[in-house]
Amino acid sequence: MSYQFNYQDLLSQLAKELGKVIKGKNTAIFLVINVLLSRGHLLIEDVPGVGKTTLAMALGKATGLSFKRAQFTPDVMASDITGFTMYNKEKNRFEYREGLAMTNILLADEINRTSPKTQSALLEAMEEKRVTVDGEVHLLPEPFMVIATQNSAGYVGTFPLPEAQMDRFMMRMSMGYPTVEEETQIMRDRLSVNPVRNVRQVMSAEQLYGCIAESEKVNVADSICKYIAQLSAATREHPFVSLGASPRASVAMMQASRTFAYLCGRNYVVPDDITELIEPVFSHRIVLKQEARLKKIQVKQVLEEVVKSVTPPINK
Repeated sequence: MSYQFNYQDLLSQLAKELGKVIKGKNTAIFLVINVLLSRGHLLIEDVPGVGKTTLAMALGKATGLSFKRAQFTPDVMASDITGFTMYNKEKNRFEYREGLAMTNILLADEINRTSPKTQSALLEAMEEKRVTVDGEVHLLPEPFMVIATQNSAGYVGTFPLPEAQMDRFMMRMSMGYPTVEEETQIMRDRLSVNPVRNVRQVMSAEQLYGCIAESEKVNVADSICKYIAQLSAATREHPFVSLGASPRASVAMMQASRTFAYLCGRNYVVPDDITELIEPVFSHRIVLKQEARLKKIQVKQVLEEVVKSVTPPINK
């Protein structure tokens, strides 16, 4: 008799393992698992020292996926990401040497501190799940997820990500500071060893693929798709927005909401799933007009107005 894994239990175990190193950040853990199952990419924008890198490392260890870290600096080259061809004297031929993108989870640490040329090297990898070196295409492992971090406080000596690259990220989130109690526990946990060392692998790659396959069976009604499209259109028509959500954003929302419903134990998407995800999925894709900035209007406020302006479909 074949044993049927309970994927919901596996994902609960995964969240528990991540919770060992990220205290009191259940929303962040939920979102990173959501992006992984949705085959997307995640941008974590926050101040230094709140656990961005630790979360990415723990995810790789707990899932058993291959993990590489790219510490971006101005001297990191595009070939470091994509790989390069090198002449092998013994075999008398050119051979491909893998770059950092040849992994399941790539942590792009401080992505805004490297040159635009190197940033753009990630575009094909993130969108097409492949890299092209000297005219030869190399497919990336499946799944492939980029977790990029950037410091929201210091922009001196940085290269802000262009809108085209921001649009490649399914979600953007912030970790935020822990409470006093959580910070106290973080210090206590580090009195002995780094908690990342205690993170266990709780699933195999095959089991992860099973979770992904199950999440992709979640039903998204036509009315939900129309609701997402109406919200995207409303961002473009908002008087304080110069660049609204793209069609890629709508597709990302559809995929993320399907996984959201699956993680909540449902096989169908409801309008509340969309409104819960609208900020992490849409916020980094919206550019406000100068008028809005002068009036200190935030993207979050615009999205709240957008949600109020669109009537959600009625659950049946």
